[in-house]
Amino acid sequence: MAPVNITIDGRKLQAQAGQTVYEAAAAAGIEIPILCHHPALPPEGACRVCVVEIEKQRNLQTACTYPVAEGMVISTRSPRVMEARKFALELIVSDHPLDCMTCEATGDCRLQDLAYEYQVRDDVFAGGRQHSWPIDDPNPFIQVDRNKCILCRRCVRACDYINGVEAISIVHRGFDATIAFGMDSTMEDSPCEFCGSCVEVCPVAALWPKQSIGKGRAYQLKQVETVCSYCGVGCKVILHVKDNEIVKVTGADGAANHGFTCVKGRFGYDYVNHADRLRKPLMRRYLVEGGAKPALHQPNNGNGRGEYSRAANPAAEWVEVSWEQALDTVATRLAQTKEAHGGDAFAALCSARCTNEENYLMMKLARQVMQTHNIDHCARL
Repeated sequence: MAPVNITIDGRKLQAQAGQTVYEAAAAAGIEIPILCHHPALPPEGACRVCVVEIEKQRNLQTACTYPVAEGMVISTRSPRVMEARKFALELIVSDHPLDCMTCEATGDCRLQDLAYEYQVRDDVFAGGRQHSWPIDDPNPFIQVDRNKCILCRRCVRACDYINGVEAISIVHRGFDATIAFGMDSTMEDSPCEFCGSCVEVCPVAALWPKQSIGKGRAYQLKQVETVCSYCGVGCKVILHVKDNEIVKVTGADGAANHGFTCVKGRFGYDYVNHADRLRKPLMRRYLVEGGAKPALHQPNNGNGRGEYSRAANPAAEWVEVSWEQALDTVATRLAQTKEAHGGDAFAALCSARCTNEENYLMMKLARQVMQTHNIDHCARL
């Protein structure tokens, strides 16, 4: 589309037709504060914090919804705009708990940052100051604190447009308005898939991962960008780490996921530091010591149905070894089996959790090295 010429804060710029004022300003490096807007979601214009003054317009307009036009002259920080933004923030704060000292989102809260920037006081309006909503939800992943909800509807739009589930909505009106799940029930009883997209976009602590509560402030956490380990899609994620322990996982802007993840990628990281996690390869003792394979033992339980086991034989116990020893043993025994019985003694089963490249290498190993065509894939079974 043909570019349009606009002026923002005295700067003459070119923007793409169809862009909003906010998008055009962001592309030019001009900051406009936002609360309800998110680049991955359709614009809403609910918080009124992004208002700007447009020449020949009687009222202030929301930058996140108003499209640019040829010759448009925009002011993002005029006295009228700054006063309106502060007023909008004061109204939001009037119905928001002031527990920043103990809030999980302190240091990573957009409302807190804007209130500080615009010098918002807490005693301008009485407001509703909801403190009556229960601060929990009977689900294993997400803490729901409706008292802190600012009704930006980010979670509603994320559940609708990102995940397509429509498990979240707004119920009631005025100071009683709040987010709700399903038929005004709980997350657990709603169609929610616990993907955590709502947590990803929440600008305050109304929705927060339960596993992260009390584990550290934002400034205490080191961010490490990596790739999710659960499947072969290749979603980018950010690990928030404190004292060498993963405290939280958020989505990163990768080609496969664009900042969002599934329930496993976001909440299934506890295995990393779990006490039962294997950290070194294990081999049977008889393989390490070069002895004979112990015979199967069937305990006598009187009915002839006892399970076969080698657990009673010390030679069958698992022992820790180095990666070099484990891989050398596997390679040696595979070569011995191939020499004794040929390639058809082997079969390979690939996984949909691996990448295409990993499955391709497994296929090459089976066909060219082990010389067998006995290879299949779990997605076909």
